[in-house]
Amino acid sequence: MVKIGYTMMTEQRAPRGLVCDVVRAERAGFDFSVVSDHYFPWLDEQGHAPYAWAVLGAAAQATSRIPLMTYVTCPTFRYHPAVVAQKAATLQLLSEGRFRLGLGSGENLNEHVVGRGWPAVSVRLEMFAEAVEIIRALFEGGYVTRHGKHFDVVGARLWDLPDQPPPIGMAVSGPASCALAGRLADLAIAVEPDAGLVSGFAEHGGAGKPAVGQLPVCWDRDRNAAVRRAHEQFRWFGGGWKVNAELPGTAGFAAAGQFVRPEDVAEAIPCGDRVEDFVKAVRPFVDAGFDEVALVQVGGDSQPAFLDWAEETLLPALREAL
Repeated sequence: MVKIGYTMMTEQRAPRGLVCDVVRAERAGFDFSVVSDHYFPWLDEQGHAPYAWAVLGAAAQATSRIPLMTYVTCPTFRYHPAVVAQKAATLQLLSEGRFRLGLGSGENLNEHVVGRGWPAVSVRLEMFAEAVEIIRALFEGGYVTRHGKHFDVVGARLWDLPDQPPPIGMAVSGPASCALAGRLADLAIAVEPDAGLVSGFAEHGGAGKPAVGQLPVCWDRDRNAAVRRAHEQFRWFGGGWKVNAELPGTAGFAAAGQFVRPEDVAEAIPCGDRVEDFVKAVRPFVDAGFDEVALVQVGGDSQPAFLDWAEETLLPALREAL
């Protein structure tokens, strides 16, 4: 049966609220949780972007069962891969083995802040592969010194290393990233229900490994209110990865979504409180071969009421249907 996860969406919620929400998600019965790792929100209306790793540390102490995962961290620009390895090892220890390290090749929106430019996607994938290899080497223990094309590591060692390093997930969006993930990852990560991504990952070494998807939803007793909120905060969503990865700031996302209508968003995101609409939206991920699907409830202030409804209605319906 597919596992249903909860997303701590840092772009729409302050840090203490995020921790309270994942505690409630654990109590509601979600199978796992993920957290976005952004420096910027996509739109000004979302209004937040706390440091995901501090939120994860607090969440690890405030929860006891629910798995935690970055969705996703870029280990090539804002963070050096040696530092990502240290953070991930520490989270695995704090959470007592509940952490998975989700990685991606990044978005200009977040990575531009360190002023290193934004190279072509082929270069970003080279950097990504090299970064993951460094992280894996550090997870093995001992000292690591490497002088690569993109990164230098000199005498690095993780002094607090868990017995079982965190599994590494890698974001996939096309053939090149599927091949990379199949070679280096323990699980695949995607944001669209594309069976080709799952099969591509499997063909390149990921057969039998999990694939994790993510789906935005907008629950509200008032469907019109849900549609308005989804349009206000998620109208950027339809741009697709190739566009979204390139835009440098919230103004770019606002411009890209200026002609997106509320009804366009409502066609892509289940809105309201008809549980069958939510089940219908999850099913394509299951049909495409995904093992896990993390839900993103749109709207920071709506999280507590959504989690109540999820416990009482949504999760039982999903488990019965799927």
